[in-house]
Amino acid sequence: MFGKREDKKEALKALIRKLHEGADPSEIKGRFKEVIKGVTPAEIAWIEEELIKEGLPREEVSRLCDVHLAVFRESLEKEKTLAPAGHPIHILLEEHKMLLRFVDELKAIAVEVAKAGDHSSAAQKVGQLNTIADHLRDSESHYLREENVLFPYLEKHGITQPPAIMWMEHDQIRAIKKNLYQIIGTREGMPFQDFADRLEEIAKSLAEALSNHIYKENNILFPTALEVVDEDEWKDIRKQFDELGYCCFTPEFARVPFMEALAVPPKSEVSEITFETGYLSKEEIEAILNTLPVDITFVDKDDTVKYFNQSERRIFVRTKAVIGRKVQRCHPPKSIHVVNQILDDFKSGRRDVAEFWINRDGKLVYIRYFPVRNKNGTYLGCIEVSQDITDIKKIEGEKRLL
Repeated sequence: MFGKREDKKEALKALIRKLHEGADPSEIKGRFKEVIKGVTPAEIAWIEEELIKEGLPREEVSRLCDVHLAVFRESLEKEKTLAPAGHPIHILLEEHKMLLRFVDELKAIAVEVAKAGDHSSAAQKVGQLNTIADHLRDSESHYLREENVLFPYLEKHGITQPPAIMWMEHDQIRAIKKNLYQIIGTREGMPFQDFADRLEEIAKSLAEALSNHIYKENNILFPTALEVVDEDEWKDIRKQFDELGYCCFTPEFARVPFMEALAVPPKSEVSEITFETGYLSKEEIEAILNTLPVDITFVDKDDTVKYFNQSERRIFVRTKAVIGRKVQRCHPPKSIHVVNQILDDFKSGRRDVAEFWINRDGKLVYIRYFPVRNKNGTYLGCIEVSQDITDIKKIEGEKRLL
């Protein structure tokens, strides 16, 4: 039986390769239908995983995945995997329905705006556009829960490439949404026809990107997750979903209590830890680290995320699911080369600090990375320190005026 399953997977991989080489899907659709019988969504995810490991660029899989997904579509739609209300997958599925509704409304409004003929006549429709834009902004919670909770659990079960592709598509969707927000915000300074044309173009682009992305997650990624993640892990995932929070449009019926978290007996622990400059209990150490006015994340010498503090005003989302995850998988694919360069420089001793300033949600954020070494200079890991310095800059400016 195992040999037959492996033969089927190899045949399916060969057909996917043909698609990626430019073969016409209609010419091999019949063979696909024959081969795909009995192949589960999890196996499709594994096939993509193996193809990338064998050298097919991730970008190619993402760009052409729609092609072979179209061939899978008929078979996949027959396999409906349902999750009960309150299950993390059920919540994500219901949010997907809402997002598809928003982009359908967006396309319809874009058509109405074009018919209006001028900015004044389109004013009412612009109000509706702003409402949709607000919902799309709030949908960031959906992506953060996937990227920071669901994806790490899939990676723990060996499913690494499909989540990476989905994250890459998240960033593509974010870029389209950013264009939408920009054109809505600057519409009055544009010729009306330019505004209408750009709005329609962006609406179509966003609808297509979301529709294809959601189809892949609903029919491949989510069923794969349901197949490989165990029940106790789903309890932890739901708990972390609750901690991160939901979208303003997440249906109430989807957020019903899923399961009570397992009661974990407290571990016996040393009452105090002695340092060269004093001694502290575990409770005191944790409270001190969480009281610091900065976000801290520690990555060990093997690039594995080992700790983060939980400051009251944390700037960047961190979930317990990232513990044990490679730091490279905690960043969008487009920025991994920067992360690797910093870590390589720290390990080799070429640098002792890396720092950046970014504007985020109206805040000026100062981000610094430091190598952590012991007394002998041995590299133990890297610590990331992020701080909102908006008020500090304001105070400095006020002092200069005095």
